[in-house]
Amino acid sequence: MTQSRSKQISLEDTRYYHLISRCVRRAYLCGEDAYSKQSYEHRRQWMVDRIRFLTTVFAIDVAAYAVMSNHYHIVVYVDEEQAKLWCDEEVCQRWLQLYHGHPLVERLQSGMSSCQAEIDKAQEIIDKWRERLVDLSWFMRNLNEYVARKANDEDSCKGRFWEGRFKSQALLDEKAVLACMAYVDLNPVRAKMAQTIQTSQYTSIFERIHDKASDIDTPSQLSFPIKPLLGFIGNDHQNSSKGITYSLLDYLTLVEETGKIIREDKLGAINLQGMSLLQQLGINQENWLNLAQHFGKQYHYAVGSLEELSEFALHTNKNWISGQRRQAQVFK
Repeated sequence: MTQSRSKQISLEDTRYYHLISRCVRRAYLCGEDAYSKQSYEHRRQWMVDRIRFLTTVFAIDVAAYAVMSNHYHIVVYVDEEQAKLWCDEEVCQRWLQLYHGHPLVERLQSGMSSCQAEIDKAQEIIDKWRERLVDLSWFMRNLNEYVARKANDEDSCKGRFWEGRFKSQALLDEKAVLACMAYVDLNPVRAKMAQTIQTSQYTSIFERIHDKASDIDTPSQLSFPIKPLLGFIGNDHQNSSKGITYSLLDYLTLVEETGKIIREDKLGAINLQGMSLLQQLGINQENWLNLAQHFGKQYHYAVGSLEELSEFALHTNKNWISGQRRQAQVFK
């Protein structure tokens, strides 16, 4: 049975989530259809542009992403504290990037509200908009509906483009976040669509290496500067309110070496002496290679230590999180 999204999201436990959407009936999001010989490669840029547009509007940051042939992955950070700091005017400005306004809110902003009840109702609407701008379901709705409409218009057809609702994994600690990011960034290498991470276009690691997100087209109506990827803050994490608390160079080195091994289709060896990040995470070579290749298939709903999984289950009204035995061996 499909679970409500409230049973899969708990910002009390973590602000990091791995989101996945897949096309229905193996329809092509991107790539070249072997049957029709039609190329859909240009749709990759649609995805990147829309993701960056939405993360700029929402109080949501992207830590990693990969746009594949019939699905995509995003690792996001939900910045609930940022949304609380927005004034009502900024909330309205952000909402209007996506939807039409409301007459009561327009009257409030122009000073034309006729009574306190009208003011209270307008404030209630603004508060609801603020909540939606940190809501992953609203974020994914705006991403998937937009792409589905464009793809259906291009294909001159109607109907569903995405396979049901998006899937989400709660990443409960730093080990889970880093492992999931590496899994996402290595998607094109693992699928043999790219030889190296340096050539893995339409991924976050390509953007971090080349300091560009392919060729982002900034929408003319966007009133805010495009938000960059969530940064690696290394040893500065005590002075920063958010960010990935490891070195970017260490992460790039680890993912590059991992990509070389899994691309050769055989178990290789990682030089642990040279992989300071792997040592910091406390994950051995065998477990790391397994995570880099099978994270999305072997773990469901939430990833972390047994204690973190128990807390997450409690806060999302679950009796049990599957895969605890496997996770206990890795996320200690």
